[in-house]
Amino acid sequence: MKKMLLVVVALMLSISLAACGSSGSDSGKNSGTNEGTKQNNTTQGGKTEGDSSDLSGSILAVGSTALQPLVEQVSKKFMDKNPKVNILVQGGGSGTGLTQVSEGQAQIGNSDIFAEEKFTDGDAPKAKELVDHQVAVVAMAAVVNKDVTVDNLTKQQLADIFTGKVTNWKDVGGADEKITIVNRPASSGTRKTFEKYALGTKTEDLQGSIQEESSGTVKKLVGETPGAIGYLAFSYLDDSIKTLKYEGTEATEATVIDGSYPVWAYQHMYTKGEPDAATKAFLDYMVSEEVQNDKGDVVELGYIPVNKMQVKRDVDGNVTK
Repeated sequence: MKKMLLVVVALMLSISLAACGSSGSDSGKNSGTNEGTKQNNTTQGGKTEGDSSDLSGSILAVGSTALQPLVEQVSKKFMDKNPKVNILVQGGGSGTGLTQVSEGQAQIGNSDIFAEEKFTDGDAPKAKELVDHQVAVVAMAAVVNKDVTVDNLTKQQLADIFTGKVTNWKDVGGADEKITIVNRPASSGTRKTFEKYALGTKTEDLQGSIQEESSGTVKKLVGETPGAIGYLAFSYLDDSIKTLKYEGTEATEATVIDGSYPVWAYQHMYTKGEPDAATKAFLDYMVSEEVQNDKGDVVELGYIPVNKMQVKRDVDGNVTK
């Protein structure tokens, strides 16, 4: 009888201990699951670096081909960060960009010139409707085919060439070779800047000259045409063409920054009034440290950050330290 009682008690103790062990195991599992859920919710609840924003919308940026490479590259990075935003970048020249943004056909008008230089006289009120966002400085240089032996031109010599007074390289110290001008259209901000700061005069479209809207095409034609001369933004300069000195001064970032090389302009991204949220975010990103620093897109593509300039220039061309 006592033996039977001991067996029953031992059996009950075994069942109790097994139940406790099972409960402890389940409790451990539940505890781990709850903690994991809590951590997962914390990660999803707050945005971490690399998460896309809630920005959305479409942006059309039109105009300056000198500014186009920078806007295109930065826009791709911005869209990677903001996949609900679509940005389309087109050329066409500064005049086209300013006209389209003024007429509401584009969110951004890219320009090498101030809006006041485009909209004058009766159109002056249009310039006042536009908001200027200066994102970089672009410098321009006269470029020639690599067979041209001249490596420096004065302001007067350049003016004589682009106004048709000089038509042979021998008249400016070069070989006996015909000069072929590769020019930009009248709507081009690059042309206006080059005329204003390199030539000191406006020019007419000369018979026999080549006119191209795209800076890339200008570079290609100058590189392929014997005796050719044109002008390009620094961002387009490479070994396929020859860059000329201006009044004995080399066309470099350093000479632009200190003001000794005068052929440069601000790169403007105009909006009509204050921009919408997506456009504002994109413009803010254009002037962010990521884009503007010494290893950023601005420097990488041959532009100059605005904050590095040691001189300032107003719409009338007045330069101050």
